[in-house]
Amino acid sequence: MDLTITRTGDAGPDVMLVHGWAMHGGIFGGLVDALAMRCRVHVVDLPGHGRTSAFVPGDLDPARCAAAIAAATPPATWVGWSLGGLVSMHGALAHAGHVRGLVAIAASPRFVTADDWPHGVPASVFAGFAAGLEANFQHAIERFLALETLGSPHAQDELRALRARVFEHGDPSREALREGLDILDREDVRARLPGLAVPSCWIAGRRDRIVPPAAMQWAAEASPRGRFVELPTGHAPFLSEADAVATQVFAVIDETAAP
Repeated sequence: MDLTITRTGDAGPDVMLVHGWAMHGGIFGGLVDALAMRCRVHVVDLPGHGRTSAFVPGDLDPARCAAAIAAATPPATWVGWSLGGLVSMHGALAHAGHVRGLVAIAASPRFVTADDWPHGVPASVFAGFAAGLEANFQHAIERFLALETLGSPHAQDELRALRARVFEHGDPSREALREGLDILDREDVRARLPGLAVPSCWIAGRRDRIVPPAAMQWAAEASPRGRFVELPTGHAPFLSEADAVATQVFAVIDETAAP
């Protein structure tokens, strides 16, 4: 599996950042700056996204992605946003000796609703985006970006930031986008969270229209060493609250270093 991973900083504990659907690692610019004061920050572009243009069907499988990232990077605290949060959850569950701590940002253990899970969006939402990819590729991505910022007090600024970044390294792979939507539709790691051995922080956006804060609170309570934090944002808290997110990452790093 091809991956592009960049590093910022030469000293301190290692942190791995994993982005969400249709984006790439460049979206974490402000958070990287905040973290690099104390950490060596590794930022991945997932297959078919950003500078990792190569994509083979199956490459976005969260377990496969997590294994590939772990093989290419030193032990670290993993920070995953949205789809990247699912990758990071699989990393923390399967590679606890390598993933020292987990910070999940607006990343639910299950993104779609079910009879026993009201904390998500209807499956029709992702089906609609999948249909949109076939009809009008860029318009479908624009709709998703708008949904990510909907409800945020800084919605216009955040939407401009997402729009400026999403095509910065060319179009993401259509095949990767289809596979990513399918993963968001079907993935469910709720039953595995009680086995999460590492410290974890679950950061929700109070006005998030994709991942309700209740999903993140549930995940924190299901995780033996979990902690829930809510910020006054939409689906991308690190865009307007980079320092607040960095503070939570530092807290997890400190917890991993404690006896």
